[in-house]
Amino acid sequence: MDARDVRDKMTVEEVEQRLRETREELWRLRFRAATEQLENPLLLRQLRRDIARMLTILNEHRQGIRPLPERGEGTPS
Repeated sequence: MDARDVRDKMTVEEVEQRLRETREELWRLRFRAATEQLENPLLLRQLRRDIARMLTILNEHRQGIRPLPERGEGTPS
C-alpha cells in the first residue's frame, strides 16, 4: 500500500476500517508464525509498516497537517 493512494483515495472511515483489517491480519500471521512456518515471513514487516503508515496519515489528518478527502471527494472504491 502506498501512502499516496491512501491520502488521495480513502476517507477517514475507510482508513480506519483498513487499519482494523490489517491489525487482524497481522495478529493471525503472528499466531501462524508461532505454530508453523510462514511462506513469506517478510509479510509481517510489510503489515507492520502499513499499520504505521495508516496511523501517521490519520494523525496528520487529525492535526490538520494534511486532510483526507471527505466522502464523495475520493475515487469511488
